[in-house]
Amino acid sequence: MTVKTRFAPSPTGYLHVGGARTALYSWLHAKSQGGEFVLRIEDTDLERSTQEAVDAILEGMKWAGLDWDEGPYFQTQRFDRYNELVDQLLAEDKAYKCYCSRERLDELRAAQMDAKESPRYDGKCSHGDIEDTGADFVVRFRNPKEGSVIVDDKIRGKVEFANTELDDLIIRRTDGSPTYNFCVVVDDWDMGITNVVRGEDHLNNTPRQINILKALGAPVPQYAHVAMILGDDGAKLSKRHGAVGVMQYRDDGYLPEALLNYLVRLGWSHGDQEIFSTEEMIKLFSLDAVNKAPSAFNTEKLQWVNQHYIKTLAPEYVASHLEWHMADQGIDITNGPALAEIVKVLAERAKTLKELAASSRYFFEDYADFDATAAKKHLRPVAKDALVKVQEKLAAIADWSDAEVLHAAINDTATELEVGMGKVGMPLRVAITGAGQSPSLDVTLKLIGKERSLAGIDKALAFIAARENA
Repeated sequence: MTVKTRFAPSPTGYLHVGGARTALYSWLHAKSQGGEFVLRIEDTDLERSTQEAVDAILEGMKWAGLDWDEGPYFQTQRFDRYNELVDQLLAEDKAYKCYCSRERLDELRAAQMDAKESPRYDGKCSHGDIEDTGADFVVRFRNPKEGSVIVDDKIRGKVEFANTELDDLIIRRTDGSPTYNFCVVVDDWDMGITNVVRGEDHLNNTPRQINILKALGAPVPQYAHVAMILGDDGAKLSKRHGAVGVMQYRDDGYLPEALLNYLVRLGWSHGDQEIFSTEEMIKLFSLDAVNKAPSAFNTEKLQWVNQHYIKTLAPEYVASHLEWHMADQGIDITNGPALAEIVKVLAERAKTLKELAASSRYFFEDYADFDATAAKKHLRPVAKDALVKVQEKLAAIADWSDAEVLHAAINDTATELEVGMGKVGMPLRVAITGAGQSPSLDVTLKLIGKERSLAGIDKALAFIAARENA
C-alpha cells in the first residue's frame, strides 16, 4: 500500500511556524516511505477564510520547497460529496436532525458547567420522536454510547477515549454546509490518506473522526499528533515572540534550508547531528523518533543554522535569495559586482541575508557620509600622505581584476613610508567604504572598482583638509 500523507491548513491566516513543521513532518514521512503528499485547503469556515490567506499558505509552502503530489484541494468545492454522505448517514439512522434552539443549547451548557460536568449535547432530538415542523435544523452524528475509542498514535502511543465523553457532534449546519470534522473524515477517505500527521490540538477530534469513519465503512488512517512549539520563555509561540509566519522568516533574512533544518530538529533528532540536507532528512526521518514533549523555539540557534547555510551553500544559490533583500532595501545591484561575489566575501560576517544586504551597500552605491567614529579615528591629518601615495599607485594600475596586484600597491606604500600596514589600510578602508570594517582591502577594492575607489580617496582627502582648516 502506498503511504499517503496530507497537510490541511485552514486559510484564516498565514502559514505559521507550527504549521510549517507539521507540513514538514508529514512531507518527510511520505518522502521517506516513497509515498505521496497531498495539500488540502480546509476552507469550510466561510466567514474567516480568505483568498489572501490561501495565497500566503501556497507562497510559504513553495518558498520552503515543500512540494505536493496532489492538490491543492479545496473543501468548498466538495460540498456535494459531503452532503451526499450526510444524507446517507441520515438514511441509515447513523445521524439525525436536531431542532434545538441556540437558547436551549446555551442553557444546557450553562447548567452542565455549573454542575462541574463536561458540556455536551444531551441527545434530546436523537430519539426519533421529534416532529418535523419545517423549522431550521442541524444534522448530528449518532455517536456510539458504549465502549471506547483507542487512538494508536504514532507519537503519543495508545490514547483511550470513552464514548460517553463524546457527544453527538454537528455534521451539517442549518444553512446546509457541512462541518469541519465531517469534511476531514470524508477527505481523508476519498483521498486515500494512510497517515495523518497534525498538531496535538487535534487529538480530541480524533476519536470523533474515527467513529464517523467506521460509520461510513471507511478505513482508519494511522495518526501522529505533534507537540506544540513554545517560545524562549516557555509560553506558547505567538506574535510577541517575533516572526511566527513562514514568509516573515524569509523577510528577516533566513534561507528556506535553514528554517527547515531548524524546524525538523524541534521535536526530532538523529543522534547529535544538527545539520541535515533535505536528502538526509528524507533518508533518516521517522515518526517513531519524534518527541511527544513540547519544543522551545530558540532564535539564536536558528541564526547559527542560517549562517552555516549562508557560508556553505553555493554562493550563486545564496545570491538568488539575497537579490530579494537587495531590492527590499532599495539597493540597485546593476552597478556593482555579481551578488555571488558579495556572498563569498561577506558570508562569514552575516547571520542573515538581511544583514548581508545591509552591509554590502557600499559595493553598489556611494556612501553619503563617513561613519563618525571611524572617520575621527582614521581620517586624521597624519593619514594624508598614505592616502595620497596609495592613490597614486592604485591609479597607475590598469587592470583591477587581480587582487594581489592591488594588495601589492598597499604594501609598497607602507614600505616606502616606513609605517605599518594599518597606517595605510585603515584610512584607505574608511575612504572607500565610509566605515571601519570590510572584507580584505584588496578584494574590497577589486569589487568596488577603480573609479569609485579613487573617488572615495578624494572624498577622504577633502575631509582631512576640512578637518585641518577647522
